[in-house]
Amino acid sequence: MRNVRNQGIAFLALAFLFSIFVNLLMLTGPLFMLQVYDRVLGSRAVETLTALFLLVALLYALMAMLDYARGRIVARFGARFQSQLDERVFEATMRRSLVPQVRSAPATALRDLETIRTLCSSPVLLAVMDIPWTPVFLGAIFIFHPLLGWLAVASGVLLVMIALLNQALTSRKVAEAQSAAARANAFSEHARQAAEVVRSQGMQADVTRRWLNQRTEALRQSISASDWTGSFTSLTKSLRLFLQSAMLALGAWLVLQNEMTPGAMIAGSILLGRALAPVEQAVGQWSLVERARTAWNSLNRFLDHTPPEEQRIRLPIPKSQLEAKSLTVIPPGATAPTLRNVNLKLEPGKALGVIGKSGSGKTTLAKALLGLWRPAAGEIRLGGATLDQYNPNDLGSHIGYLPQQVTLFNGTVAENIARMSENPDSEAVVAAAKKAKAHELILSLEKGYGTFLEGNDSQLSGGQKQRIALARALYGDPVLLILDEPNSALDADGTEALNAAVRGLKEAGKAAIIMTHRPQAISECDDLAVVEKGQVVRFGSRDEVLNAMVQNAGAIKRKLSPVGE
Repeated sequence: MRNVRNQGIAFLALAFLFSIFVNLLMLTGPLFMLQVYDRVLGSRAVETLTALFLLVALLYALMAMLDYARGRIVARFGARFQSQLDERVFEATMRRSLVPQVRSAPATALRDLETIRTLCSSPVLLAVMDIPWTPVFLGAIFIFHPLLGWLAVASGVLLVMIALLNQALTSRKVAEAQSAAARANAFSEHARQAAEVVRSQGMQADVTRRWLNQRTEALRQSISASDWTGSFTSLTKSLRLFLQSAMLALGAWLVLQNEMTPGAMIAGSILLGRALAPVEQAVGQWSLVERARTAWNSLNRFLDHTPPEEQRIRLPIPKSQLEAKSLTVIPPGATAPTLRNVNLKLEPGKALGVIGKSGSGKTTLAKALLGLWRPAAGEIRLGGATLDQYNPNDLGSHIGYLPQQVTLFNGTVAENIARMSENPDSEAVVAAAKKAKAHELILSLEKGYGTFLEGNDSQLSGGQKQRIALARALYGDPVLLILDEPNSALDADGTEALNAAVRGLKEAGKAAIIMTHRPQAISECDDLAVVEKGQVVRFGSRDEVLNAMVQNAGAIKRKLSPVGE
């Protein structure tokens, strides 16, 4: 993050350069007031007043352009900062989302980046750039009279002390308010995703009350932080106005003592107001600064814990040969393995069924074979190379995956099948749909392949979603297909289409792995592996395993034979 920030330092340097001229032009008002009171009114010179007024108009127009320009510069600095980190943060977000225990952290990382960008485009950043000029303006007041100068210095020190006190007292409250709001937002998102369960199980009232309690706590924390910030803002504003009046009163007394002119009295008061204005603005917007500081630290820690993936040599398309040797897997964030000492081998043109009870380790095995979870011990080789030798995107194109819970994205059917490619290959999309026996199903939709899906909220049935997801898994002609409970939402026709897709894959010399506990799903499997408590207790040909492990093996074989033979 610091490297990205430093790359944009030229933007800030240019904005600071413009700030120099803007702040110098801020002297236009006090100097104009000084000249009007001391020269124009005394000499009654209308020509001088006209010339001064035209000059002031020109200077203020120039100041407006420079101020507008520096505002655009810092806004673009923020946009550049975000655009350079967007891909890095999103990539880290996707990787960290694979860890169940920290899935909420990635979502906050994207919001943290947006918070930092918001600060960069806010007026408070310009106020911070103006604060270094506060001592200059305070020092300039000494020119009018030393007493005015010391009053100005005392005023500046007082406001700075208030600003530091504001930072010390409000930072913790702002952080607590942010944390409470994040918890409420996370709960509401979980409730939204489970809307059907909430409604169907009569949970609406209880879930609403729980969310309202969290929301009320977040509002309480926010109001508390806002009250503290507001109190300091009001104090700073009132104190600045009082100090300007005090400057005016002291200046008037000095005028009565014939120690300075009326113009200097007015100019000193205006100059003090200009010197203290950036401090007042920074105090008023300090909650934004504090949120951005918290977001910076949080995002920095998140990226430090999720370093960029190493660049790997791009390997050729592998053979459809998979082997797991002494594989042990510990899920991310866990301490105990859920898969231990697994040995499997799959040859091209073959299909392997992995059967076992729920929680036996089938899904863990699938995630390990996909390269999502790294082995704690042992290795997995695809085409002779371990999975970590492949670039993740290349590995994803070599392996088709149909998860137990299907997820579709906002986009057309064609875009979903093409794995959200911006320019889907029409021929490859149709070919994948035909392999999944989903072509006719898709054509029956209102706009066929151009039908827009609202993600998982679309009107498609569970079986239709699964068929489209199967087509997505087959897109790009993968060498290996991994199916996790593939027929959980399929009817008889869908199951037959699934088996036909696996059969076609085998005929093409590719391989497939099917995780299931349903007999219908293993009709095309040549081998079976039985998983119990994270271990493969039996591995061999389908008939051998069924004979050894299942008492009603004969009945299951008769049930499978019409489909698989």
